[in-house]
Amino acid sequence: MKTALITGITGQDGSYLAEFLLKKGYKVVGMVRRSSTINFQRIESVQDKIEIVQGDLIDQLSLINILKEYKPVEVYNLAAQSFVPTSWSQPILTGEVTALGVTRVLEAIRAVNPKIKFYQASSSEMFGKVEETPQRETTRLHPRSPYGVAKVYGHWITVNYRESFDIFACSGILFNHESPRRGIEFVTRKITDGVARIKLGYQKDLRLGNLDAKRDWGYAGDYVEAMWLMLQQKKPDDFVIGTGETHSVREFCKIAFRRAGLDYRKHVKIDKKFYRPAEVHLLLGDPAKAKKKLKWEPKVSFKELIHMMVDYDLERYEEMKRHGIKPRK
Repeated sequence: MKTALITGITGQDGSYLAEFLLKKGYKVVGMVRRSSTINFQRIESVQDKIEIVQGDLIDQLSLINILKEYKPVEVYNLAAQSFVPTSWSQPILTGEVTALGVTRVLEAIRAVNPKIKFYQASSSEMFGKVEETPQRETTRLHPRSPYGVAKVYGHWITVNYRESFDIFACSGILFNHESPRRGIEFVTRKITDGVARIKLGYQKDLRLGNLDAKRDWGYAGDYVEAMWLMLQQKKPDDFVIGTGETHSVREFCKIAFRRAGLDYRKHVKIDKKFYRPAEVHLLLGDPAKAKKKLKWEPKVSFKELIHMMVDYDLERYEEMKRHGIKPRK
């Protein structure tokens, strides 16, 4: 049985990837940071089928020890400080984890077993102030946040270790991918959560920033398959993973509110504090290379994704209401 190590297993992508790899017959080891508030909610359904181990991208020795003990054949580095607004308030921490953390994992692989295959979670935020549309693997990078800058470092250090030490190291340049497991601080989940709260009378308005920002949104459950496919190729390479469609935050709101029988124009309020210091206006991926080489295709449409998320949040609040539980403010 092959063993795979997932850093960031308690996150959205980590939970979907764990489920996917278990179905493929892997033994799954998930790395979590030592914390008094570890949230295992996303991996509840598979927690008894995976092995949880403590480690940290800031602690080199913990990474080496995990690789020595569990002997994974594949490592998926999904751990990061991944929220763009937080990267402005905590730029140094973001660099330590999201940038240098990648080097520490690669160094651990080089020290323990250079035959381990490595997947790095790169991001469409690396394109930032886009220089061509759609964005592909060859598009010049111009990040517009400390998070984007850190991801560029992680991306290029992965390329360097592949070229310098012959390590099977790939980067997946993933465009925005969402799900009911998305963190509440992300705009898509903030919208669907807000829709449910408004529908059930827990709040009246939803405060958002730039409604005209455009993103290429897909379903996280589809995207983890692409991660795995990258590590099954004969040669390591980097791939853009996206839907090839772009939609505005306004469109997202319109569909989400309509799903609950509401008109977004009556509830959404613009709040300047949610604008970024340097806005990324348009992200649109060109997944042609992934479609051709990996034979990968997104399955869930933009509308289906939003409906899935709204339905989940409506059901969650209805369940709370039935049990007389008052949601947080």
